[in-house]
Amino acid sequence: MARTRRGLLAGVALTVLVALGAGIAVVLADELGIRSEPSDIPAEVLAAAPEIPSIAPPEFTAITAPPSLRMDLAVDELRAAVAEAETTDGSAALEVVVGEGSDDDESYRLEGTPDALRVVAASEAGAVLGVYDLAAAVRDRRSVAERLGETVESRLGFRMVDLGAVGVTVDESEWVAGDDYSHNSKAFADVILAEAPYIDETALEVARADFEAYVRHALAEGYNAIAIPGFVEYLTFSGVGDGTEVYDADDTHVARAHAMREAFGPMWEYAHDAGLDVYFRTDMLTLTTPLEEYLVDRFGSLATEDPEFWDVYSAGLDELYAEMPYLDGVLIRIGEAGRVYDLPGWDYYSKLAVTTVDSVRAMLTAFTEQAERVDREVIFRSWSVGVGAVGDMHTNDASYEAVLGGIDSDALIVSTKYTLGDFYSHLPLNHTLEIGEQRRIVEFQSRREFENFGAFPNDLGVLSQEALQRFIAANPHVEGIWTWTQDGGPWRAGPLSLELKAGFWQLYELNTELTVRLARDPDADPAAITADWARRWFSGDPATVAAIGEAMSQSREAITDGLYIGPFADRRVFAIGLEPPPMMWIFEWDILTGDSAVLDVIYEISRDELDEAIAGGDRAIAAVERMQSAIEATDAASWRDPALRTAFLDTLDYQANTYAMLGDYREMFLRQAEWHDTGDPVAFDRWDAARRAFEASAAAHEAAYAGDPYLPAYNLTAAELGVERAVRDLPMAWAARIALVLLAVWLAYGIVGGRRSGGWPGARAARALWIAGTRPWRAREVVDGLGRLDRVLLAAVPAAFLVASRGIQTWFLAPSHLLVTLGGWAVFVGVLWLALARRSAWPVVAAVGGAALLRVALLLAVLAPTGPGGYWFEFWTNPVGRSVYIALAFAAFGWVVVAAAWAIAVERGTLWATGAVGAGVGVVLAVFGSLIGLIGLEAALTRWNDEMALLPWGLSRILGISVYLDIPADTAWWVAIAGGVLVVVGAICIALAQRFWPMSHSLSGRPSSASDTASA
Repeated sequence: MARTRRGLLAGVALTVLVALGAGIAVVLADELGIRSEPSDIPAEVLAAAPEIPSIAPPEFTAITAPPSLRMDLAVDELRAAVAEAETTDGSAALEVVVGEGSDDDESYRLEGTPDALRVVAASEAGAVLGVYDLAAAVRDRRSVAERLGETVESRLGFRMVDLGAVGVTVDESEWVAGDDYSHNSKAFADVILAEAPYIDETALEVARADFEAYVRHALAEGYNAIAIPGFVEYLTFSGVGDGTEVYDADDTHVARAHAMREAFGPMWEYAHDAGLDVYFRTDMLTLTTPLEEYLVDRFGSLATEDPEFWDVYSAGLDELYAEMPYLDGVLIRIGEAGRVYDLPGWDYYSKLAVTTVDSVRAMLTAFTEQAERVDREVIFRSWSVGVGAVGDMHTNDASYEAVLGGIDSDALIVSTKYTLGDFYSHLPLNHTLEIGEQRRIVEFQSRREFENFGAFPNDLGVLSQEALQRFIAANPHVEGIWTWTQDGGPWRAGPLSLELKAGFWQLYELNTELTVRLARDPDADPAAITADWARRWFSGDPATVAAIGEAMSQSREAITDGLYIGPFADRRVFAIGLEPPPMMWIFEWDILTGDSAVLDVIYEISRDELDEAIAGGDRAIAAVERMQSAIEATDAASWRDPALRTAFLDTLDYQANTYAMLGDYREMFLRQAEWHDTGDPVAFDRWDAARRAFEASAAAHEAAYAGDPYLPAYNLTAAELGVERAVRDLPMAWAARIALVLLAVWLAYGIVGGRRSGGWPGARAARALWIAGTRPWRAREVVDGLGRLDRVLLAAVPAAFLVASRGIQTWFLAPSHLLVTLGGWAVFVGVLWLALARRSAWPVVAAVGGAALLRVALLLAVLAPTGPGGYWFEFWTNPVGRSVYIALAFAAFGWVVVAAAWAIAVERGTLWATGAVGAGVGVVLAVFGSLIGLIGLEAALTRWNDEMALLPWGLSRILGISVYLDIPADTAWWVAIAGGVLVVVGAICIALAQRFWPMSHSLSGRPSSASDTASA
C-alpha cells in the first residue's frame, strides 16, 4: 500500500511539473511570437535616361528684381551657377515681377523670350522659387528657357530638410574606431562651453558661416523649411509660477538659455528671413535635472497623462515664441529617447515617458491649443517603434486612429516615414499615410543609415516617386515632405561623409535632389533627375552622364540583393511583440551579426527558397561589376573633378569587396542552419567550405578597410563569435553523444551490478543514484552501508556529468553561464546539507544527484544531433519541439527539487523538508540576484549574451538588451529580495519543525540508525 501510494504521489508530482512546464512553454511561445506573413513590396524598375547634350547657360547681363534678403540670395545663386559653368552661350536679361499675394502661393510663370526672360509671380515665394529654378537649370546644364510660356506650380508646398552636417567638426579620429553608436551629431559641440560664458565666439562664427552656406544650398534645391535640434536648452520657464519654480534665478540653466538665444537666435532668424520656416526638433519628454525634479515634486511622477502636466511645457513654448518670434513651430518625437541621443556631460536629456494613448492625446491637445493661440504649428512624428500602448501607431491604422482620431487642429501636422517601418528597403509603403484627417508630411532619408550610410550608390527615385504618387492620390491631406539629408542613426559608426563638407557626400545628395523635385512634380522622370544630378556634380559630357546614369540604374539591385536576403526580407516578420526589420543579419548598422536567434529565423523563413537566398549575393556582385564597368569606361578628362571619378570607383571597389564578404557569410550561416535542420553531411561540407571562404574574404575586407574613416570595414566581432561556436558544434555533438552513452552505461552498470552480492566497484553508487533519483523515498535505504569509494562516486559522478553537459551546451566558451548554473547547483546542495543539521546528507546527495542525472540525460539527448547550435536552432524554429522540451526540462528540473524534499522529509519530516528546499532555492536567488544586481543587469546580460551568441551582439551596444526586451533595470534586485523572502520562510519552517521534531519523531516510531548521525 505504501509503495503504491508513493508511486501515485510521484506520478501526481510529475504530472503537475509537466503541466507547469507546458504552461511556461505556452507563455514563452506567446512572448516570442515568431511568425511571418507575405508583404506587399513595391517594385522598382530603374532605367538610365537617354543621352542628351548639355546646354551652356547664357550670360545674364541684367537682372532686375525687387530687393530683399530672399530675392538677393536667389539672384546670387543664379549668378554663381553661371559663373561656375564651364562656358556660356550668348547673353540674356531677367526681370522678376512680384505681386502682393500670400507666400502660400508658390506658383510663377516664365514669360518673354530666351534672351529676355520674365518671372512673374503672385508672391515673393513664387518669384524667388522661379529664380532658383533658373539657377538649377544652369547647374544641371538644362536650358533656362525650357519652361518658357508655362505656369510652374509645386504639388507639395511644404518641403523640409534636417540640419545637414552643420556644426559637425570633421575629425577623422572620431570615425576611425567605428564603435561610437551615439545618435547625437555633436553639432556645435565646439561652440557650446560647459561653463560661463557658455559660448565660444570664435567657433560660433565658423558655425554661422557653415549654417548660412547650408541654408543657401537648401533653398537652391527647392526646400522651404528646416528642422533644427533643440528646445529646452533655450528655456528659462519664466512663465511657470513666479518664474523661479523650475530654475532658481541663479541657476546656470537660466544663464545658459540666455546665452543660447543670443548666440544661435540670429542664425535661426537668418534662415527664417531667407525663406525657410524654422522648427525646433525635440524628443518628449525633454528634461533637465531641475525640470524633472520640479515635475516629480509637483505631480508625484512624470505624469504625462495629466493635462496640467503639459501646462509646464506650454508655458515654455509661450516663452520660446515670445523670445524667438522667428520660430515657426516645434517638431516632436515620442518613440525614441534616452542617453544614446544625448550629449554626455550635458544636462539636457530625454526619457521615454509618453507611451500611452492618453498621454499622447493630452500632450497634443495642450500643444495644439498653445500653437493656435500664437499662430504656430506642431509637427508630431508618428514614429513610435514599439514603445508602450502607442507602439505600433506608425504602422497600424487602428492604433493611429486611437491616438490621433478627433485631434483635428489646423496647427497640427503629422509626420510619417514613407515605409511601413524604418528606412529599409523590402518594406511596404506605409498605409497609415492614407488615413486620418490631420495634415500630413512624408519622411524620406537621403543618406540611408541602414544601407551603409550612403557609401554605396543608391538611387531612390523610382521608389520615392511611387510613394508620393500613392499617398497624394489616397490622402488629400498630404501636403509636404521632410528629407533627412544627413541625419539618422549613429553619426560616427559608419563612413565619414558630411554633406557639403567631407567624404563622397555627392553620392547621396542625389536622393536629396530627387525627393524635393518629385515633391514639386510627382510625375517628373526620376531618370532625368538622376542625369541632372550627374551633370551638376560630375560631368557635362553626354557619354559620361549616360554612363553614370547606367551605373545608378543598377544601384538598387545591388542594394536590395546585396544587403538583404530576399526570401526573408520580402516577408513581414514578427517577434517579441515587435516587427524586426527586413535586414537583421546586418544589425544596426554595420555589425555582421552572429547570433542564433536572427540567423536561424532567417533560415527558417527562407528554407524553401534557400538557393534563391544564397544567389542574391551573386546577383548583387554582378550588379556592382556592371556599375564598375560603366564608370571605368568613362574618360577621366571628361569629369569636372577627376577626384570625384576616383571616389566613385573607390566606393564601387569598397562595395564589391564588402559584398564578396557578405556573400560568403550568408551562404555560411544558411548552410550551417541547413545542417542543423537536416543533419545532412553534404550541408555540413558546404557550410565548412563557405566558412573557409568567409574567413578569407573577411580577412581581405579588414586588411583593405580597417581604420579607414571614409570607407570603413564592417564590424565583424559578432560574426566571429558565431563562427567560433559553429566550428565547435560537431565536436560538442560528439562529446554529448559520448557523455550520453557513458551516462547510460553508468546507470545500467548500477542496475545490473548493484544487486550482486558484494557488488562490483562503484556499482552500488550507480544503483543508489538510479533508485534515489527515481524513488527518493528509498534514498536512505540505498545509501546505507556504502563504502568510501561509493560515497565519493555518489557525489562526483553527477557533478562531473553536470559540469560536462553544461560545458558542452555552452561550447566551453561561456564561463558566466557556467558560474551561474553550476554555482546555483552547488549553493542549493550546500544549503540542503546545512539544513540537515548533523544528520546524514548522503540520502539527499543521492536523490539530488540521481534526479540531476535524469535532467542531464535530457539535455545531452538534445545536444547530441548537431551540438549546441542545433539545440538553439530547434529552440528558435521548432515551436512544437521547443514546447515539448521546455515542458520536460522544467519537469526534470522540478523533480530534482521534489526528490531533494522527499529525501529530507524521510530524514526530518515534511515541514523541515519544505523549509530546507525553500531556503535552498531562496539562497540561490538571493546570491545570484545580488551578484547580477551589483554587476548591473545590462552588463550581466551583455556578458552572458556575448558568450552564448543568442541575441544580436549589437543589441547591448546600441539599444540595450534589457531595454529592448522591456526588462526593468531593478529585476535582479527583486529576484534577490524574493530569494531573501524564501530564505526567511524556509528558516521559519525549519524552526517550527525543530520545535515539533522530537514529538513527531517519537510518534512516528522510526528507529534511528548509524547513518542518522553519520557525518556527510
